[in-house]
Amino acid sequence: MRIGNEKYDVFEFLNRKPLFYKKIDLERMPKTYSLIKDKINIPPVIHIIGTNGKGSTGRFLAHTLLKRGFSVGHYTSPHIMEFNERIWINGKNIDDETLELIHQKLQKMLPENIINSLSYFEYTTLLAALAFEGLDYVIMEAGLGGEFDATNVFPKKISLITTIDYDHQAFLGNTIEEIASTKLNSIEKEAIIGKQIHKKIENVKCKMENEGKKIYDYLEFFEKEEIEKLKKDFKYAPFLFDNYLLAMSFLKKEKIDFDIKDLNGLTLPGRMQEIEKDLWIDVGHNPLAARAIVNTLPKKVNLVYNTYSDKDYEEILKILKPKINKLYLIDVNNERIENPENIKKTAKKLGIKTEEFKEIKKPMLVFGSFSAVEEFLRWKKSK
Repeated sequence: MRIGNEKYDVFEFLNRKPLFYKKIDLERMPKTYSLIKDKINIPPVIHIIGTNGKGSTGRFLAHTLLKRGFSVGHYTSPHIMEFNERIWINGKNIDDETLELIHQKLQKMLPENIINSLSYFEYTTLLAALAFEGLDYVIMEAGLGGEFDATNVFPKKISLITTIDYDHQAFLGNTIEEIASTKLNSIEKEAIIGKQIHKKIENVKCKMENEGKKIYDYLEFFEKEEIEKLKKDFKYAPFLFDNYLLAMSFLKKEKIDFDIKDLNGLTLPGRMQEIEKDLWIDVGHNPLAARAIVNTLPKKVNLVYNTYSDKDYEEILKILKPKINKLYLIDVNNERIENPENIKKTAKKLGIKTEEFKEIKKPMLVFGSFSAVEEFLRWKKSK
């Protein structure tokens, strides 16, 4: 599926780029950044790393900073409907014209062979940096891991660490220690660590601290009574609350005032979002997300589902099964998507009935990947 208006060269250019390279080149992005770092005027980055919750943590922080009078940019990925969602500036997604201008600027800043060597995500990360010039705060989410991620080349103000769990094992390692290490190795000087579910992450944290890095616990910035009051007034899915506290812990550290009412007007697309009565969409795609969803759903639902071939969908469906009436498999045109017959066999093995998705049957949850949610929303818009 194309990512933008064909009349803009930036979209044509990105459509030809591989999202990531299967073999990671540890030098390509640092070398590229070194060529232009003196020409990019952004403040040290607030770097968000972790498995789940990076998007909501980043948006809670960006929105609140904006409400408090600061200019702020938020780089997030992937997008649901439009590429422009990835680059958020002062409350709005970047417009096509501005994106095209910074694309043309970047094309002139780098040699052609370097530009052609960059992946889609690497090039997009540099576009975001140019788009954020002159802002008070810049928030960047790691795309994959942390240590070797394209976002790790920029000087950092701090790292915020969301919940770490199993995901992308082919790239990050098969143990929690390996996964946590490649994420926490991206910490420059200091970090705030959010809610964790694996005790072994404490070992990795201690190792980082022994190397001279300062790591705060997000809860140390709050009194118990304050947490209870914030939780009472929190209007989003309960599993997002710790992400909010992590975001606000940065403001606490910086002595920036905030109020829960600062969130008024904030929408979190695809984060347990009820787009109409008894119809939810969530871009979660791993067991950690499934556990959060199953504890949040108020009733059993019909599940609209599809997922990528590298995801542990048997475990995901096993977790979701107590809240599933029936699974409706939605067709998604994406080379990473799993063979639908394999998902059907897995569902049958788990005792979950499946059908092809054709219509909305509430209560209904759309879940499994950004691509599944995108396909559903495009289908719904066409009706």
